[in-house]
Amino acid sequence: MVGSEYVEMIPSPDKTIWSAEVNGSAVDVLAPSNAILLDVLRNQVGTLGVKRGCDLGTCGCCTVMIDGSPRLSCLCLAGQVQGTSIITVEGLSEGAHLAPIQSCFSKHGGSQCGFCTPGFLISAQALLNENDAPTHQEIACAIEGNLCRCTGYQQIIDSIQAAASIHRGETMPDAPASDPHPDPHPSGPEEPNMPPGHAR
Repeated sequence: MVGSEYVEMIPSPDKTIWSAEVNGSAVDVLAPSNAILLDVLRNQVGTLGVKRGCDLGTCGCCTVMIDGSPRLSCLCLAGQVQGTSIITVEGLSEGAHLAPIQSCFSKHGGSQCGFCTPGFLISAQALLNENDAPTHQEIACAIEGNLCRCTGYQQIIDSIQAAASIHRGETMPDAPASDPHPDPHPSGPEEPNMPPGHAR
């Protein structure tokens, strides 16, 4: 501090307009010129499914698809992928319903605590986009950059094999749990119907 003025020791980076297609929508945001993709996706775009795990490229939690290929967003400068098509875990679902890979992870126990799941889902979907009949070894290779401390990996491999069967048309996907419908109480229930103890 010099008097009452704060003197920055390192100048802050310039901000630039960053543009890309994220989950099928064109996005233009103002971001620091040296920002990593992970920060831009979470802080500017709002895709919070992209998780910050290690910041070292060793856990795979931050995996996204860039032009169809899985990449670690913590090791990628946002400026390097300007103008590309990016898919995060939010972009896998089909409207209001889960994609086959998502429903299979739920059905076969592919996620437990769930923190690493978005990265696994993206890596798995990228594999299935290229190969709908992967072998056990091909699945293991596709997810080798993703770490999970809960499942022991067998449930994850089972989930991917089940989703591959759906992609090949050998198995029908589960029916949606419900049809999309509007919220019956968009602004909250009226006071007479409020549960006891709620503030008036």
